[in-house]
Amino acid sequence: MLHRKECKNGLRIVLEQITTVRSITIGIWVKTGSRNETERLNGISHFIEHMLFKGTKNRTPQEIAEAFDGIGGEINAFTSKEYTCYYAKVLDTHQNMAIEILADMILHSNLDSIEMDREKKVILEEINMTEDTPDDIIHDKLHEMIYQDHMLAKPILGSKATVEQLTKQQLSCYMQEHYRPENIVVSIAGNTDQDYMNTVEEYLQFETNPLTRNKEMLISPVFHTGNAKFQKETEQAHLCIGFNGVDVTDKSIHAMMIVNNVLGGSMSSRLFQEIREKDGMAYSIFSYHSAFIDSGLLTIYAGTSKHQLQQVQDKIFSVTDQLRTNGLTEKEWEISKEQLKGLYMLSLESTNSKMSRNARNELLLEDHPSLEQVMKQIDRIQLEDVEAILNGLQADQSAIAVISPDF
Repeated sequence: MLHRKECKNGLRIVLEQITTVRSITIGIWVKTGSRNETERLNGISHFIEHMLFKGTKNRTPQEIAEAFDGIGGEINAFTSKEYTCYYAKVLDTHQNMAIEILADMILHSNLDSIEMDREKKVILEEINMTEDTPDDIIHDKLHEMIYQDHMLAKPILGSKATVEQLTKQQLSCYMQEHYRPENIVVSIAGNTDQDYMNTVEEYLQFETNPLTRNKEMLISPVFHTGNAKFQKETEQAHLCIGFNGVDVTDKSIHAMMIVNNVLGGSMSSRLFQEIREKDGMAYSIFSYHSAFIDSGLLTIYAGTSKHQLQQVQDKIFSVTDQLRTNGLTEKEWEISKEQLKGLYMLSLESTNSKMSRNARNELLLEDHPSLEQVMKQIDRIQLEDVEAILNGLQADQSAIAVISPDF
């Protein structure tokens, strides 16, 4: 059963009780990511994520790590373009310790200058690692080309130049602006009860700030078409093709998921079968859809030899053209809904995944459809819903990014 509580300070707590497990996963989700930054502060959300593990007024970095290692639990975090999450998974007997430490990190982080200097080196190495991984960085290049001057175009890690110049004052001011209770959701899933929500509220007592904060007005991005090429000494050429997608609240989101699965989201997909299995032109070929608050992006990725790059690109557009022109086959239509329902249900078999689903629903949708409601929504998808998505798969409405040793 799902419980929801809105605290007096604006903090929201959602709790799903699961009595068949002995664990509990707790996530603190902050509605801020790289798109909420400025160009000068690009990477600050991710940098703060790192710094909250670097000591508080009550604990050293080692004590934070040892606290969870000592009970066989785990603590981690991640930053996306639209939110940052800090989470812990522990046995149910250690649930109070877990929220106490997470709250300590959020509320009492030192943001120590010496630790900042050390962590800058770590993040610069993380940026170096990404730049040395062309099948990762090509997706950032595609975003840069499509979104251009919008902050969705910027990498979550930031750049070496922006990370190196970050100061303690900038981190502190950014946290004061964004790490506010009305901007935070705490999501809990596991073997606990409704009273635990009161415990969470007690630990997350934010200091009152006399400054009123207006609701942030996000600027929606514009999708730009085009072709961007980047020369880099690599063994393979890396290709990304992007089409305009749908946002998280769009009623056609499930139709988009069906199109993605048929196109390149599984081993039976058209791209995988045509390009890898039949033609043998790529080892890695897939598609995925990214849904943001006010926009979306359908991306196709392929890694191939530089000599086959144009052939693979032409083949991808041939597949999308055939799919757009002829639609789904009867067999694809029959299995696609069941495949989507199966993927959805199987993705919710752990406390981690349930915690994440509930957090995203509260943070982005402010709604919690039940599993049965989602299944009905999938069953209600009509062919015309899918056809409307397919109409957008046109080559002249796409964006292309390529990394290759030469052209």
